[in-house]
Amino acid sequence: MASLKILEVSHVAPFPASPESTAHFTIPLTSFDTFWFKFPPVQRLFFYSLPETKHTFLNSVLPKLKHSLSLTLQHFLPLAGKLTWPQDSPKPIVLYTPGDVVSISVAEADSDFDILSANQPFQASAVRPLVSPLHVSETGASVIALQITIFPNKGFCIGVTTHHAVLDGKSTTMFMKSWAYLSKENSPLLPELTPFYDRSSLIDPSGFEMKLLNYWMGNPGSTSSDCRNNPKLFEFFQSPEVPSSDLYRATFELTRSDIDKLRRRVSSNWHSSKPKLHLSSFVLTYAYMFDCFLKATDDDESKSKVFLGFAADYRSRLRPPVPENYFGNCVAIKANFKDMREHVIGKEEDSLTALAVKVSDLVKDLSKEMDLQSEIEDMFSRMISFKSDNSCYVGVAGSPRFGVYSIDFGWGRPKKVGVISIENGSISMAESGDGSGGVEAGFVLKKHQMDRFASLFLNGLTHNII
Repeated sequence: MASLKILEVSHVAPFPASPESTAHFTIPLTSFDTFWFKFPPVQRLFFYSLPETKHTFLNSVLPKLKHSLSLTLQHFLPLAGKLTWPQDSPKPIVLYTPGDVVSISVAEADSDFDILSANQPFQASAVRPLVSPLHVSETGASVIALQITIFPNKGFCIGVTTHHAVLDGKSTTMFMKSWAYLSKENSPLLPELTPFYDRSSLIDPSGFEMKLLNYWMGNPGSTSSDCRNNPKLFEFFQSPEVPSSDLYRATFELTRSDIDKLRRRVSSNWHSSKPKLHLSSFVLTYAYMFDCFLKATDDDESKSKVFLGFAADYRSRLRPPVPENYFGNCVAIKANFKDMREHVIGKEEDSLTALAVKVSDLVKDLSKEMDLQSEIEDMFSRMISFKSDNSCYVGVAGSPRFGVYSIDFGWGRPKKVGVISIENGSISMAESGDGSGGVEAGFVLKKHQMDRFASLFLNGLTHNII
């Protein structure tokens, strides 16, 4: 049985020569942040091939990673701070105090590096030891936890756990790209990798952030003091659990040619007299994976009702927009809360086309004028209330636009990038690792469901049959 040994737990502080690291730094939460306040942490893995001995890694590679992390943190001070709620603050804040650090665990694993960094199915629980948890107490929560795991003579893995109330996937990716850039280039950080913290245009004077927070606490009419003094304030809505032994993790890739084939298939089934569909790579990938998921899990009573949706990035959609390098959350859920089994499966219409239409409609809705506050509140109430024992929300973690396979610390591009925290039924999504323009999608399913999914996935591409 594979084992993992913790070699050390270090604490890395922002580079001390930076004047910023010697002063307090605070950022208030926006409604985009409080929307995710009690969501479970997001956990990502970055695998790198590096045939070095343990001794060489610890004495050469690791010091460089730690030093570049310290240099990076002087630009990303909130990551070294914590999410807290001081008595003199009207709402929770992210607070950095000089002396704050990021925890980084260093471990050694004897598990098979090639299996864990491949696309083929393997037990989902096998990668859980490769990430460290956030520290949570009655007074606050850490923002990030890092773990570097060595696979001697094979490679290493960087596990990243982040608090979703503080940063979204785009901000996490910007941090990783900044860390990698400073590790590899040893030059000043590029403007596009330097975080933008001004959120004055996102703060709602009506106190909408507190309304969402009160919903989270189950007390819509409670006061700030009631919330602040609740001992369970910083506990997560659902704690990450070790997956059962019958759950398997796998990655499926759609090449650019596959996506073009799906686009032609959907277009041929869609009447030209109807409104034009938005058939991007994201729409087609999500619709195809969702179609396979529905049919692979049709015997699962816990998934008798299935809903679709994704987190949409609003940086460029706000008026005024915020920069692409904005640090924090600037995503909100767009979802269709109709049961897709009832509305898609068994109908005369091609199921892939039907799903592509529904995803396309959600994407096109993003370009319409909307009351964003009402939109967020409606989605929040639905997300909180819809969950039942027999329903499943299949969301999307990550994006093909993030460019995660460009994150090179100086030893080459990642062999594999994945999201651990998708055991709840979500799909992880990223660009193809080989840079060919395709899309990768990751799933966690029961073994027999994964086998069926793989068969449906292949048949749908080779014979247009799902």
